[in-house]
Amino acid sequence: MVANVPAELAPICVMGPTGAGKSAWALAWAERLQAEIISVDSAQVYVGMDIGTAKPSKLEQAQVPHHLLDICDPKDHYSVAQFVADAKRLIGEIQSRGRRPLLVGGTMLYFRALQAGLASLPARDASLRATLEAEAAHLGWAALHARLAKLDPKAAGRISPNDAQRITRALEVYALTGSTLSSLQTQSLRVGGWPYPKLILAPATRASLQPRLQSRLLAMRQAGLVAEVSALKSRGDLSVDLPALRAVGYRQIWAALQGEMSVDAAFTLIGQATWALAKRQYTWLKREPDAQWIDPADAVQLADWAAQWLP
Repeated sequence: MVANVPAELAPICVMGPTGAGKSAWALAWAERLQAEIISVDSAQVYVGMDIGTAKPSKLEQAQVPHHLLDICDPKDHYSVAQFVADAKRLIGEIQSRGRRPLLVGGTMLYFRALQAGLASLPARDASLRATLEAEAAHLGWAALHARLAKLDPKAAGRISPNDAQRITRALEVYALTGSTLSSLQTQSLRVGGWPYPKLILAPATRASLQPRLQSRLLAMRQAGLVAEVSALKSRGDLSVDLPALRAVGYRQIWAALQGEMSVDAAFTLIGQATWALAKRQYTWLKREPDAQWIDPADAVQLADWAAQWLP
């Protein structure tokens, strides 16, 4: 990041739960702010995953420069550390052009890591991972999740019993360091370590978000989400165990294409998983220090907030 930049070039974070309308508002603000948008979304980085991630359209990307979209193939892994390095570099580059960085998205771990720094964690251990995966093949991931719950209840509470990648990482960290993943992550957090404006765009009540999520899911179905996942599956070099394909929407449609359930059942599960994701995001957001909450339906408050930053 560029040191001692003028206030009008300071980064602004726009965060919130999925489906809250962050992208639409950010696009409108970015045009007036002379800003460039940095996506803070762990799924939008992947090429070919557009509909299910609600990625900004090509037209929207042409209106305002967007960054960290379509930078990674779905067969590869994009880490939190990579995001932090990329975001810091982009913030500096955008500021050097005399424009304001606007960080927009709902991947709260990315926001937290950018603001507070990353925990000092050990590198991945291939041998240990192979051992854990072999145990999971024999006992099931639910058994390894139960083991994690005894060792690190906080981490287990944040991790789904079906999330093989995160279960493996948490158990790996404990085996390599003797410390829990949650304790190491907590050590790295510095409250108030981000001196720039932060806006949380979220309905005042979680229940009022549900109709928006239902409408968006229907729009995704009509836009061709099934065909999008089918195209990824037809590549032949991807599997549902990859981080990219574990994104909400993709793993459920993949299962339907495998004949494990009907497409209608898959969309029902997507709706449930999206709602569960939104609730987890609200939990993260409630712990976000020094941020202003605005309901996206409150046009007056949004206009007042925007007036602080818009010329």
